[in-house]
Amino acid sequence: MLLSLVDPAQLQKQLPELEAFVLPGSPADVAPAEYGSVNRGKSAPPDALRETTDRAILKHAFSEKKPVLAICYGCQLLNVYLGGTLIQDLREETDTPIAHTKHDIVPEPADDPIHDATLDQAGRLAKIAGGGETQVNSSHHQAVERVGKGLHVTAHAPDGTIEAVEWTGDSNWVVGVQWHPERMFGDAFSESLFRDFIAAAGQSRNAVAQKV
Repeated sequence: MLLSLVDPAQLQKQLPELEAFVLPGSPADVAPAEYGSVNRGKSAPPDALRETTDRAILKHAFSEKKPVLAICYGCQLLNVYLGGTLIQDLREETDTPIAHTKHDIVPEPADDPIHDATLDQAGRLAKIAGGGETQVNSSHHQAVERVGKGLHVTAHAPDGTIEAVEWTGDSNWVVGVQWHPERMFGDAFSESLFRDFIAAAGQSRNAVAQKV
């Protein structure tokens, strides 16, 4: 289903028809004003329609306890929605030695760089991965700084960059990942992540059906 970015009334009619939501990446960055900051020259122009739509989706998903998988920009928007803040540019603000985007590499490679990630053993992602160490692709210049209310950090890159957050406010399945599992074709962890998300959507659907 194509969700309306320009008609809030139509969007509100569409949301109840959906069982779960994926908030994908974007070439835009979340407007710094949304987390109490100003653009210091490294934040890409925001997409106001996308931000408004994602916020409406998150409000509905949290209210109705529907699963959310937030990817890259989606993870950052999720964090800001819950009161968190962002690092506007990893290279400039942290001087990290890790290439978090292929634009950090000369000559620029065709594919996303890959780096290690450590998963919190108590988190959902570690259970999905079957362990505490994995590898993820990387295509972002911003990242979570202060974590939003109700979120728990469940993955870090070797340089300390937050790679994943999970919702702990209730039992709802809400996971934000900084990497792009949809671009890691054939990767067992990525495939397991999507299977777990789909299973959560099915459980949400059954819970709604039992209420009717």
